[in-house]
Amino acid sequence: MKVLFVCLGNICRSPLAKGIMEDKIRKRKLHAWVDSAGFEAYHVGQAADPRSEDIAAKHGISLKGHVARKFTMQDFGNFDRIYVMDTMNYSNVISVARNEKDMSKVDFILNELHPGSNRPVPDPYYGGRDCFQKIYDLLDKACDSIANEIASQ
Repeated sequence: MKVLFVCLGNICRSPLAKGIMEDKIRKRKLHAWVDSAGFEAYHVGQAADPRSEDIAAKHGISLKGHVARKFTMQDFGNFDRIYVMDTMNYSNVISVARNEKDMSKVDFILNELHPGSNRPVPDPYYGGRDCFQKIYDLLDKACDSIANEIASQ
């Protein structure tokens, strides 16, 4: 399975989700591939936010080598699942979907924990380091659910 995580700028939430998911895939020896993207080009070419890197490292996960990129229409063809972090990300991604099949790939990541609730993963960018721990905890639980799904296929 190929999974894409999407947030606004691809430096906080989506690279953290990618790192968490890669760690779960490696540890469980799953056959999956993950990437992350942002819908806006604010940070294209940049590394992950240092606070995301720090919280990942605290949990034994490296985000080194991350380079922010922008979501493209081609991502619909390259990924089986596209998980967004909030309502704005969802609206943006759906707005460029080519058809119903593309739209069916897109979901809120926290729907993995609370189906149909469309709960957002809050953007920690303007928050303190404690916000990043809360985001990590949410994404870790959601990625556990995704890993369980992949393992059952």
